[in-house]
Amino acid sequence: MSDLAQEYDFFPAHVVRTRRLGPTLLRVTFGGEALRAFASGGRDQSFSLFLPQPGQDEPNLPYAEGEGWFAAWRAIPADERAVMRSYTIRAQRGGAGAATGAGAEPPEVDVDFALHGVGAEAGPATTWASTAAPGARVVLLGPAVADNRSVSFRPPADTDFVLLLADETALPAVGGILEWLPAGTRALAWIEVPDAADVQDLPAPEGVELTWLVRAPGAPSGLLPALRAAELPDGAPYAWIAGESGTVKELRRHLVRERGVDRRAVAFSGYWRRGASEDRLREEAYADPS
Repeated sequence: MSDLAQEYDFFPAHVVRTRRLGPTLLRVTFGGEALRAFASGGRDQSFSLFLPQPGQDEPNLPYAEGEGWFAAWRAIPADERAVMRSYTIRAQRGGAGAATGAGAEPPEVDVDFALHGVGAEAGPATTWASTAAPGARVVLLGPAVADNRSVSFRPPADTDFVLLLADETALPAVGGILEWLPAGTRALAWIEVPDAADVQDLPAPEGVELTWLVRAPGAPSGLLPALRAAELPDGAPYAWIAGESGTVKELRRHLVRERGVDRRAVAFSGYWRRGASEDRLREEAYADPS
C-alpha cells in the first residue's frame, strides 16, 4: 500500500442539517458512522467532496477501484460522474479518538460553502448546497491519519508572529487555524468578504489582531493594499495566504520581494482562479502535472 493510500480514505456521509451564515456563506453539517475514522478536522485540513449530479441519489464514484479510482472516475462521462470539489473542514465532532458506544457524540463535520452566482450562473457545488436537504448523500475523500499532507498551516518553532490573509473561500480554514493557535501567539489576520453580513465572530487567542475587509461589487481585492499599509512586528514571520490565485501570488510576491520574508516561511494556496472553474483547473493540472 502506498503512503498516499495509507494517508487518505473515502468516507460515505449524508447531510444532517444546513445553516445560513451570511449572504455568501452556507454551513452544511455532514454525518455518518464512517466519519468516526475521519482523522483530522483542524487548522486548514482540506479534502475532496463528491456530490451527485442532478437527478442522482448519490455520487457516481468508483472508489472501490483503490488507487486507480481517479482514472476510473475520469473515464465516466462528465455529466454522469460525481462532481468533485475541494473544501476545508470548519469543525469536527466525534471523530477519530472520540469516545464510542452508547451515548457517544455522533461523528459530524461542518463544511462552509461560499456561494457564488445564482441560477444558471451558479456552479454545481453552489447549486447543490443551496438546495441540500437532510439525508442527501455525499462522499468525502479525506485524512485517515491526523498528520497528513493536506494540512498546510505548519509554522516553524522559531516563528515570532503569524500572518493570515484570506478571502471568503478560505474563511473556514482561517477559523480553524485561529482556534488551533496556542495561547499567546502573536498574529495579524486580514479576511476579505463580499458582504458586511458575512463577517463572523471568530474565536481566537489573545494576541490576534483580526481585520475584516468588505469588497465592493466588481472591485479588486483590498488585501494587497491592506498588507502594504500595515506595519508588521519585528521578528521572523510565518505567512499563510489562501484565496483567489492571482491575489495570492501578488501577496506572496509582496512579502518575499518587498518585505524580505523568507519564501520558505510563506505557505500559499490558490483556492480558485477568477474566470476558471475547478473542473477546468483540474483538467489543466492533469494535462500538465509538472
